[in-house]
Formats: sequence, C-alpha cells, structure tokens
Amino acid sequence: MSRYTGSVCRQCRRENMKLFLKGDRCFSDKCSYDRRGYPPGQHGQRRSKLSDYGVQLREKQKVRRLYGLSEKQFRLSFQKADRKKGITGINLLSMLETRLDNTVFRMGFVNSRNQGRHFVRHNHFLVNGKKVNIPSYQVKKGDKIELREKSKKIQVITDSLDAIVRRGIPQWLEIDKDKFQGEVLGVPVREDITLPIQEQLIVELYSK
Repeated sequence: MSRYTGSVCRQCRRENMKLFLKGDRCFSDKCSYDRRGYPPGQHGQRRSKLSDYGVQLREKQKVRRLYGLSEKQFRLSFQKADRKKGITGINLLSMLETRLDNTVFRMGFVNSRNQGRHFVRHNHFLVNGKKVNIPSYQVKKGDKIELREKSKKIQVITDSLDAIVRRGIPQWLEIDKDKFQGEVLGVPVREDITLPIQEQLIVELYSK
C-alpha cells in the first residue's frame, strides 16, 4: 500500500486548514500553517476559483488526510457507511471517529493520529483486556481501552496525557489518567465532531 512520505505540513497548507498532524508542534509558533497560510508550490499564493467538483474533491482529501487513510481505505469506509442505516455522511464520520487509532488520540494517550497508529500496531493498547493491534478496529459503546503495563513508562505517552487539557476530551469518551485507561461512553454524534467538515460534499463526490 502506498504511503505518503512528504512533509505533512504541506497537507495542512493544501487543505487550508490545520489538520494537527504533528501533535504539539501544531500548537506552537513553529507551525508551518500559521507562518505560511497559503497552498504549497510555486503558484500557491495565486487566487484560484475551484469548480464544484474541485470543492468536493478538496473536502474528501481534507477528511482523508485528517484521519490518515489511504484512498482505498477511505473509499471502503464510505462504502460501509453507505450500506448502514441512517445518513451516509454522518455514518462515515462516526466510523472514522471510532477507529482505534483515532480513539486513543482523542483520549490523549498520543499527540497525533499517526502516532496512535504506530502505538496500536506495536501492541501498546488493550481493548477489554485483550491485545488489539489493528488501527482500523472499530470501538463500541462500553469498550474499555487501557495501556499495556509495560508501556506506562513511555515518556511520550505520559507527556501527552499531561497536555490533555489543551485538546479536551469529547463527551463520548472518558479517561482516567492515573490508571492509564479510558472508556467509550457511546457512539459519537455529529455535534461531537467539531472540525469544519462538510460531509455532504463527500457524499456528492462519490455519488457521481
């Protein structure tokens, strides 16, 4: 599977939005998006008007990059959301939010979703007492997520938990910092996803 190996800060600038792909750096004065808030490339500072298709494509790319999925992974997620009952766009966002790599990020165990994928793949987390190393694993209401005993001394994780106040915890999650564990209180609803995402544009793109 192809993997993006370039500067992730270019992705924020391309999508004209902070995607928080570098954790704490995104909150500092070193953030490239704050210093150069225009698209990358030779013609980045030129004004250009997007077509309807261009607007839909940029929205899809923004959400895909935000959650760190490949094109194939994102399309499969959309197809699953489309088959579920309810509104497809909201189903998609709910599925992306309840991925295990995103959940440990939302709980504050890690600084970014990319870091969450790394720690999940390396068996640092338990779900309901069992080892789960699949970043796309879908957590459910009542699931308890905890850090493996040997991983509680990792400085990156403790530092991230200490900085949790800055990011905040969504209402559908609960975290106990002292015990290095959290619980999924429910399924995230649209109001819990505060990022400026227009999911209907993605539905329109894939409906063509």
